[in-house]
Amino acid sequence: MKNACFFFSEDFLKHGYSDHIESKERLESVMGDLHYNILNDIIDFINPHSASEEEIMLVHDPDYVKYIIDFKEGMLDIDTIMSPGSLNAALKAAGAAIDGVREAKRGRKLSYGLVRPPGHHAMPDRAMGFCIFNNVAIGTAYALSSGYKRVLIVDWDVHHGNGTENMFYDNPDVLYFSVHQYPFYPGTGHYSDVGAGDGEGFNVNVPFSPGSTDADYASAFDRLLIPVSKEFKPDLIMVSAGYDTHYDDPLGSMKMTEAGFHMMASKVKEISDMFNAGIVAMLEGGYSLKHLPSSVEASILGFLGKGGGLKIDNKVTKAAMDNIDKAIDVQKNYWKSLRPYQLA
Repeated sequence: MKNACFFFSEDFLKHGYSDHIESKERLESVMGDLHYNILNDIIDFINPHSASEEEIMLVHDPDYVKYIIDFKEGMLDIDTIMSPGSLNAALKAAGAAIDGVREAKRGRKLSYGLVRPPGHHAMPDRAMGFCIFNNVAIGTAYALSSGYKRVLIVDWDVHHGNGTENMFYDNPDVLYFSVHQYPFYPGTGHYSDVGAGDGEGFNVNVPFSPGSTDADYASAFDRLLIPVSKEFKPDLIMVSAGYDTHYDDPLGSMKMTEAGFHMMASKVKEISDMFNAGIVAMLEGGYSLKHLPSSVEASILGFLGKGGGLKIDNKVTKAAMDNIDKAIDVQKNYWKSLRPYQLA
Protein backbone atom coordinates (compact mmCIF):
# COMPACT_ATOMS: atom_id res chain seq x y z
CA MET A 1 0.00 0.00 0.00
CA LYS A 2 1.35 3.40 -0.98
CA ASN A 3 1.38 6.19 1.60
CA ALA A 4 -1.16 8.25 -0.34
CA CYS A 5 -4.24 7.70 -2.47
CA PHE A 6 -6.42 9.79 -4.73
CA PHE A 7 -10.18 9.25 -4.91
CA PHE A 8 -11.54 9.96 -8.36
CA SER A 9 -14.52 8.83 -10.43
CA GLU A 10 -15.68 9.61 -13.94
CA ASP A 11 -19.03 10.36 -12.29
CA PHE A 12 -17.52 13.61 -10.99
CA LEU A 13 -17.25 14.82 -14.59
CA LYS A 14 -20.98 14.31 -15.15
CA HIS A 15 -22.13 16.87 -12.56
CA GLY A 16 -23.27 20.30 -13.73
CA TYR A 17 -22.53 22.04 -17.00
CA SER A 18 -19.40 23.40 -18.66
CA ASP A 19 -20.70 26.98 -18.74
CA HIS A 20 -20.67 27.02 -14.91
CA ILE A 21 -17.44 28.12 -13.22
CA GLU A 22 -17.48 24.95 -11.08
CA SER A 23 -17.06 22.73 -14.14
CA LYS A 24 -15.67 19.31 -15.01
CA GLU A 25 -12.69 21.01 -16.66
CA ARG A 26 -11.33 21.70 -13.18
CA LEU A 27 -10.84 17.98 -12.51
CA GLU A 28 -9.77 17.20 -16.05
CA SER A 29 -6.97 19.75 -15.76
CA VAL A 30 -5.71 18.23 -12.51
CA MET A 31 -5.99 14.62 -13.67
CA GLY A 32 -4.22 15.43 -16.92
CA ASP A 33 -1.34 16.95 -14.98
CA LEU A 34 -1.11 14.09 -12.47
CA HIS A 35 -0.64 11.49 -15.16
CA TYR A 36 2.52 13.23 -16.33
CA ASN A 37 4.37 13.92 -13.11
CA ILE A 38 6.06 12.02 -10.31
CA LEU A 39 2.93 11.87 -8.14
CA ASN A 40 1.44 9.30 -10.50
CA ASP A 41 4.07 6.81 -9.29
CA ILE A 42 3.57 7.31 -5.55
CA ILE A 43 -0.23 7.55 -5.26
CA ASP A 44 -2.89 4.85 -5.56
CA PHE A 45 -5.97 5.88 -7.55
CA ILE A 46 -9.25 4.59 -6.07
CA ASN A 47 -12.84 4.82 -7.29
CA PRO A 48 -14.87 5.74 -4.17
CA HIS A 49 -18.11 4.07 -3.14
CA SER A 50 -21.45 5.88 -3.32
CA ALA A 51 -22.45 6.99 0.15
CA SER A 52 -25.68 5.49 1.46
CA GLU A 53 -28.64 7.56 2.62
CA GLU A 54 -27.78 6.58 6.19
CA GLU A 55 -24.22 7.85 5.76
CA ILE A 56 -25.41 11.17 4.30
CA MET A 57 -27.86 11.52 7.19
CA LEU A 58 -24.99 11.52 9.67
CA VAL A 59 -25.07 15.30 9.17
CA HIS A 60 -27.98 16.06 6.81
CA ASP A 61 -31.69 16.12 7.63
CA PRO A 62 -33.62 13.08 6.29
CA ASP A 63 -36.14 15.30 4.50
CA TYR A 64 -33.33 17.14 2.70
CA VAL A 65 -31.65 13.88 1.66
CA LYS A 66 -34.95 12.63 0.22
CA TYR A 67 -35.46 15.96 -1.54
CA ILE A 68 -32.07 15.69 -3.26
CA ILE A 69 -32.59 12.06 -4.24
CA ASP A 70 -35.96 12.90 -5.80
CA PHE A 71 -34.76 16.13 -7.45
CA LYS A 72 -34.14 15.67 -11.15
CA GLU A 73 -32.58 18.76 -12.70
CA GLY A 74 -32.50 22.49 -12.03
CA MET A 75 -31.26 25.08 -9.55
CA LEU A 76 -31.08 24.16 -5.87
CA ASP A 77 -30.19 27.73 -4.96
CA ILE A 78 -29.00 30.79 -6.85
CA ASP A 79 -25.67 29.19 -7.77
CA THR A 80 -25.99 25.45 -7.04
CA ILE A 81 -26.97 23.22 -9.95
CA MET A 82 -28.43 19.73 -10.19
CA SER A 83 -27.89 18.08 -13.57
CA PRO A 84 -28.83 14.47 -14.46
CA GLY A 85 -25.40 13.29 -13.26
CA SER A 86 -25.27 15.34 -10.07
CA LEU A 87 -26.79 12.83 -7.64
CA ASN A 88 -24.28 10.09 -8.47
CA ALA A 89 -21.43 12.60 -8.28
CA ALA A 90 -22.59 13.97 -4.91
CA LEU A 91 -23.00 10.50 -3.43
CA LYS A 92 -19.53 9.49 -4.59
CA ALA A 93 -17.98 12.73 -3.30
CA ALA A 94 -19.42 11.99 0.14
CA GLY A 95 -18.31 8.38 -0.23
CA ALA A 96 -14.76 9.53 -0.94
CA ALA A 97 -14.63 11.32 2.42
CA ILE A 98 -15.81 8.19 4.21
CA ASP A 99 -13.40 5.99 2.26
CA GLY A 100 -10.61 8.40 3.18
CA VAL A 101 -11.36 7.85 6.86
CA ARG A 102 -11.31 4.09 6.30
CA GLU A 103 -7.95 4.39 4.56
CA ALA A 104 -6.60 6.38 7.51
CA LYS A 105 -7.70 3.56 9.81
CA ARG A 106 -5.73 1.16 7.64
CA GLY A 107 -2.64 3.31 8.16
CA ARG A 108 -2.74 5.37 4.98
CA LYS A 109 -1.00 8.69 5.70
CA LEU A 110 -2.89 10.75 3.11
CA SER A 111 -6.13 10.38 1.21
CA TYR A 112 -7.14 13.11 -1.23
CA GLY A 113 -10.60 13.39 -2.75
CA LEU A 114 -10.46 14.96 -6.21
CA VAL A 115 -14.21 15.39 -6.12
CA ARG A 116 -17.15 17.39 -7.41
CA PRO A 117 -19.41 18.89 -6.20
CA PRO A 118 -17.55 20.56 -3.32
CA GLY A 119 -19.10 20.47 0.13
CA HIS A 120 -18.23 22.95 2.86
CA HIS A 121 -21.16 25.36 2.29
CA ALA A 122 -23.84 22.63 2.35
CA MET A 123 -26.07 23.04 5.41
CA PRO A 124 -27.95 20.25 7.19
CA ASP A 125 -31.15 21.11 5.34
CA ARG A 126 -30.13 22.88 2.13
CA ALA A 127 -27.65 23.18 -0.69
CA MET A 128 -25.53 26.30 -0.95
CA GLY A 129 -22.54 27.77 -2.76
CA PHE A 130 -22.03 25.00 -5.37
CA CYS A 131 -22.33 22.38 -2.57
CA ILE A 132 -24.99 19.65 -2.30
CA PHE A 133 -23.72 17.36 0.48
CA ASN A 134 -21.05 18.41 2.98
CA ASN A 135 -18.30 15.94 2.19
CA VAL A 136 -15.84 16.85 4.95
CA ALA A 137 -18.60 16.97 7.56
CA ILE A 138 -19.88 13.54 6.51
CA GLY A 139 -16.36 12.13 6.73
CA THR A 140 -15.87 13.72 10.14
CA ALA A 141 -19.15 12.41 11.52
CA TYR A 142 -18.34 8.96 10.17
CA ALA A 143 -14.92 9.10 11.84
CA LEU A 144 -16.46 9.96 15.21
CA SER A 145 -18.93 7.10 14.82
CA SER A 146 -16.18 4.62 14.02
CA GLY A 147 -13.75 5.10 16.88
CA TYR A 148 -11.95 8.39 16.35
CA LYS A 149 -12.09 10.68 19.40
CA ARG A 150 -10.88 14.08 18.21
CA VAL A 151 -11.02 15.35 14.63
CA LEU A 152 -9.30 18.53 13.46
CA ILE A 153 -10.84 20.20 10.39
CA VAL A 154 -8.59 22.66 8.55
CA ASP A 155 -10.42 24.80 5.97
CA TRP A 156 -8.22 27.02 3.79
CA ASP A 157 -10.74 27.76 1.03
CA VAL A 158 -11.12 31.48 0.26
CA HIS A 159 -14.74 31.24 1.45
CA HIS A 160 -15.69 30.45 5.03
CA GLY A 161 -17.07 26.92 5.44
CA ASN A 162 -20.33 27.96 7.05
CA GLY A 163 -21.95 24.55 6.59
CA THR A 164 -19.13 22.67 8.29
CA GLU A 165 -19.00 25.19 11.13
CA ASN A 166 -22.76 24.89 11.64
CA MET A 167 -22.69 21.12 11.89
CA PHE A 168 -20.07 20.96 14.66
CA TYR A 169 -20.58 24.31 16.40
CA ASP A 170 -21.44 22.71 19.75
CA ASN A 171 -19.22 19.62 19.46
CA PRO A 172 -15.99 19.57 21.54
CA ASP A 173 -14.75 16.49 19.67
CA VAL A 174 -14.26 18.56 16.51
CA LEU A 175 -11.86 21.50 16.27
CA TYR A 176 -12.82 23.58 13.24
CA PHE A 177 -10.13 25.99 11.99
CA SER A 178 -10.86 28.29 9.05
CA VAL A 179 -8.79 31.04 7.49
CA HIS A 180 -10.72 32.89 4.79
CA GLN A 181 -11.39 36.18 3.03
CA TYR A 182 -13.71 38.42 5.04
CA PRO A 183 -16.11 40.08 4.49
CA PHE A 184 -16.96 37.80 1.59
CA TYR A 185 -19.43 35.09 0.63
CA PRO A 186 -21.19 33.62 2.59
CA GLY A 187 -20.79 36.43 5.14
CA THR A 188 -19.87 34.22 8.10
CA GLY A 189 -16.60 33.45 9.85
CA HIS A 190 -15.97 36.33 12.24
CA TYR A 191 -13.24 35.73 14.80
CA SER A 192 -15.82 36.11 17.60
CA ASP A 193 -17.67 32.98 16.40
CA VAL A 194 -16.07 30.46 18.74
CA GLY A 195 -18.66 27.70 19.12
CA ALA A 196 -21.48 27.18 21.58
CA GLY A 197 -22.30 25.01 24.59
CA ASP A 198 -19.80 22.21 25.07
CA GLY A 199 -18.20 23.24 21.79
CA GLU A 200 -17.34 26.77 22.87
CA GLY A 201 -13.71 27.42 22.01
CA PHE A 202 -13.50 24.62 19.46
CA ASN A 203 -14.35 26.90 16.53
CA VAL A 204 -11.44 29.05 15.36
CA ASN A 205 -11.96 31.65 12.63
CA VAL A 206 -9.21 33.81 11.16
CA PRO A 207 -10.82 36.38 8.82
CA PHE A 208 -8.38 37.92 6.34
CA SER A 209 -8.64 41.03 4.20
CA PRO A 210 -8.39 40.85 0.40
CA GLY A 211 -4.79 40.78 -0.80
CA SER A 212 -3.50 38.46 1.93
CA THR A 213 -0.31 36.59 1.08
CA ASP A 214 1.47 33.30 1.61
CA ALA A 215 3.26 34.80 4.60
CA ASP A 216 -0.04 35.90 6.14
CA TYR A 217 -1.38 32.36 5.98
CA ALA A 218 1.89 30.98 7.37
CA SER A 219 1.58 33.33 10.34
CA ALA A 220 -2.01 32.22 11.03
CA PHE A 221 -0.95 28.58 10.99
CA ASP A 222 2.12 29.17 13.16
CA ARG A 223 0.50 31.45 15.72
CA LEU A 224 -2.93 29.82 16.00
CA LEU A 225 -3.44 26.46 14.31
CA ILE A 226 -0.30 24.69 15.46
CA PRO A 227 -0.37 25.71 19.15
CA VAL A 228 -4.11 25.02 19.48
CA SER A 229 -3.74 21.68 17.71
CA LYS A 230 -0.99 20.67 20.13
CA GLU A 231 -3.50 21.11 22.95
CA PHE A 232 -6.39 19.49 21.11
CA LYS A 233 -4.32 16.42 20.10
CA PRO A 234 -6.29 15.24 17.04
CA ASP A 235 -6.27 11.60 16.00
CA LEU A 236 -7.52 12.48 12.50
CA ILE A 237 -7.20 15.58 10.31
CA MET A 238 -9.78 16.50 7.66
CA VAL A 239 -8.88 19.27 5.21
CA SER A 240 -11.22 21.40 3.12
CA ALA A 241 -8.66 22.11 0.43
CA GLY A 242 -9.76 25.10 -1.61
CA TYR A 243 -7.42 26.82 -4.04
CA ASP A 244 -9.43 29.96 -4.74
CA THR A 245 -7.00 32.00 -2.64
CA HIS A 246 -4.57 31.82 -5.59
CA TYR A 247 -3.69 35.21 -7.06
CA ASP A 248 -5.01 34.09 -10.46
CA ASP A 249 -8.38 32.82 -9.22
CA PRO A 250 -11.39 34.58 -10.77
CA LEU A 251 -13.50 34.45 -7.59
CA GLY A 252 -11.14 35.32 -4.75
CA SER A 253 -9.06 38.41 -4.09
CA MET A 254 -6.08 36.88 -2.31
CA LYS A 255 -2.40 36.73 -3.33
CA MET A 256 -1.51 33.13 -2.57
CA THR A 257 0.90 31.10 -4.73
CA GLU A 258 1.73 27.41 -5.10
CA ALA A 259 4.40 27.89 -2.43
CA GLY A 260 1.68 28.95 0.01
CA PHE A 261 -0.36 25.79 -0.59
CA HIS A 262 2.75 23.69 -0.09
CA MET A 263 3.46 25.56 3.15
CA MET A 264 -0.05 25.04 4.57
CA ALA A 265 -0.02 21.35 3.71
CA SER A 266 3.44 20.99 5.25
CA LYS A 267 2.19 22.51 8.50
CA VAL A 268 -0.79 20.14 8.50
CA LYS A 269 1.71 17.29 8.08
CA GLU A 270 3.65 18.67 11.06
CA ILE A 271 0.53 18.28 13.19
CA SER A 272 -0.16 14.87 11.69
CA ASP A 273 3.33 13.67 12.61
CA MET A 274 2.96 14.86 16.21
CA PHE A 275 -0.08 12.69 16.85
CA ASN A 276 0.19 9.99 14.17
CA ALA A 277 -3.05 11.36 12.72
CA GLY A 278 -4.02 10.45 9.19
CA ILE A 279 -4.89 13.23 6.75
CA VAL A 280 -8.04 13.18 4.60
CA ALA A 281 -8.22 16.16 2.23
CA MET A 282 -11.17 16.97 0.00
CA LEU A 283 -11.13 19.39 -2.92
CA GLU A 284 -13.34 22.44 -2.40
CA GLY A 285 -12.92 25.58 -4.54
CA GLY A 286 -10.25 26.68 -6.99
CA TYR A 287 -11.19 27.98 -10.42
CA SER A 288 -7.97 28.95 -12.18
CA LEU A 289 -7.61 26.18 -14.74
CA LYS A 290 -4.06 27.36 -15.37
CA HIS A 291 -2.91 27.10 -11.74
CA LEU A 292 -5.24 24.56 -10.11
CA PRO A 293 -3.15 21.53 -11.19
CA SER A 294 0.12 22.99 -9.87
CA SER A 295 -1.59 24.17 -6.68
CA VAL A 296 -3.03 20.73 -5.96
CA GLU A 297 0.34 19.15 -6.70
CA ALA A 298 2.09 21.58 -4.36
CA SER A 299 -0.26 20.72 -1.51
CA ILE A 300 0.10 16.98 -2.11
CA LEU A 301 3.88 17.33 -1.94
CA GLY A 302 3.50 19.28 1.29
CA PHE A 303 1.21 16.67 2.84
CA LEU A 304 3.83 14.03 1.96
CA GLY A 305 6.81 16.01 3.22
CA LYS A 306 8.27 16.49 -0.25
CA GLY A 307 8.99 19.43 -2.55
CA GLY A 308 11.10 21.47 -0.18
CA GLY A 309 12.19 23.79 -2.98
CA LEU A 310 8.93 25.75 -2.76
CA LYS A 311 9.52 28.78 -0.53
CA ILE A 312 7.33 31.75 0.29
CA ASP A 313 9.03 35.07 -0.35
CA ASN A 314 6.69 37.79 0.91
CA LYS A 315 6.14 39.41 4.29
CA VAL A 316 3.18 39.41 6.67
CA THR A 317 0.87 42.34 5.99
CA LYS A 318 -0.30 44.67 8.74
CA ALA A 319 -3.95 43.84 8.07
CA ALA A 320 -3.27 40.13 8.58
CA MET A 321 -1.24 40.79 11.74
CA ASP A 322 -4.15 42.76 13.19
CA ASN A 323 -6.70 40.06 12.33
CA ILE A 324 -4.56 37.25 13.73
CA ASP A 325 -4.05 39.28 16.92
CA LYS A 326 -7.81 39.73 17.27
CA ALA A 327 -8.45 36.02 16.77
CA ILE A 328 -5.78 35.13 19.34
CA ASP A 329 -7.23 37.62 21.81
CA VAL A 330 -10.55 35.77 21.63
CA GLN A 331 -9.17 32.24 21.53
CA LYS A 332 -6.74 32.68 24.43
CA ASN A 333 -9.78 32.42 26.69
CA TYR A 334 -9.93 28.74 25.72
CA TRP A 335 -6.36 27.69 24.88
CA LYS A 336 -3.48 27.99 27.35
CA SER A 337 -0.87 27.93 24.59
CA LEU A 338 -2.13 31.30 23.32
CA ARG A 339 -1.80 33.10 26.64
CA PRO A 340 1.23 35.27 27.35
CA TYR A 341 3.82 33.59 29.56
CA GLN A 342 3.48 34.81 33.12
CA LEU A 343 5.93 34.38 35.99
CA ALA A 344 4.53 32.50 38.97
